Amino acid sequence: MCDVRDFDFDLPRDLIAQEPSVERGTSRLLCLGRDTGAIEHRSVADLPQLLGAGDLLVVNNTRVFPARLIGRRVPSGGVVECLLIGRLDGAGSAQSTEKQREVNETWEALVHPGQRLGPGAQVVFEGQRTLHGEILERRFHGRRVVRLWTSDGSTVSEAVDAIGHVPLPPYIKRSDRPSDRDRYQTVFARRRGSVAAPTAGLHMTIPLIAALEKHGVDVVEITLHVGYGTFQPVRVDRVEDHRVEPERYGIGSDAAAALNAALEEGRRIVAVGTTTTRALETAALAGHGRIVSGESVSDVFIRPGFQWRVLSGLMTNFHLPRSSLLMLVAAFAGRERVLAAYAAAVRARYRFYSYGDAMLIL
Repeated sequence: MCDVRDFDFDLPRDLIAQEPSVERGTSRLLCLGRDTGAIEHRSVADLPQLLGAGDLLVVNNTRVFPARLIGRRVPSGGVVECLLIGRLDGAGSAQSTEKQREVNETWEALVHPGQRLGPGAQVVFEGQRTLHGEILERRFHGRRVVRLWTSDGSTVSEAVDAIGHVPLPPYIKRSDRPSDRDRYQTVFARRRGSVAAPTAGLHMTIPLIAALEKHGVDVVEITLHVGYGTFQPVRVDRVEDHRVEPERYGIGSDAAAALNAALEEGRRIVAVGTTTTRALETAALAGHGRIVSGESVSDVFIRPGFQWRVLSGLMTNFHLPRSSLLMLVAAFAGRERVLAAYAAAVRARYRFYSYGDAMLIL
């Protein structure tokens, strides 16, 4: 049995990064020896010297979409905020009439003010495009099922991209800005589907990747669409009782071949981020030690005692106290070593969380 309180730590509020680094790729990097607990203070720019020829670096190419919608209730006009969490239907449905064509999608969402928005409530979100909504169902923890539709022939995705806001994490205490559309997105972002960025990847730049490849490091991309569950608090007392929300992932055949070759040859596989980690270990679990290509869902909860099948290195940002992500990192490097590294990061005034600095565990 493991107590959630064992993953607590003290963090001064002024170390929670509210802004990204002035320049991408210049953040600090705390290097932690997985077996020794040795700590070294470096920079993300030092990655080509820290990794070696034959290492395989794995990144997540998911793309964040502007999932936060601000609109009004119909007909009262009261302000409504809606955070899209996950699509519930398939390809959506289209209804044609003589006057208009409506494109419908059904989503799970967090809606505010939730207590006033029960089934049947109508909302509208307006800007460059207009998006209509209707609350269909109440769910647990303030969630709702919402039907969204347009009436101009455009898709719901097009409307959301036009009028939505970047869903910055709740610990960033400011409104999103146009610049966040770029900075809260990795340079690999290609496959739309996340409501939060795979934040370790935010440190990577195209020149840094080129430098890594010049040093003989191979880089492959996979996909895991980050859900709102990444911010979900652990509401139980025992770690074993927690359940993580399922997230969709995909691994292409070329990536799977490269990963399996590295495993067979005993080369290091280094994941950039906990999201990449979960996808890799889920795929290996399904493939009994080999990486299976294709698309599936990851709901594995990686916590101390987990049997690792793929990873030999991890680059990750600093995570919330008592969070499932901190437990994942502790599972990889040991709880005491990780908490000691976090304490060292606080003393050295590292920047924490999504827009903060990074840690490399080898």
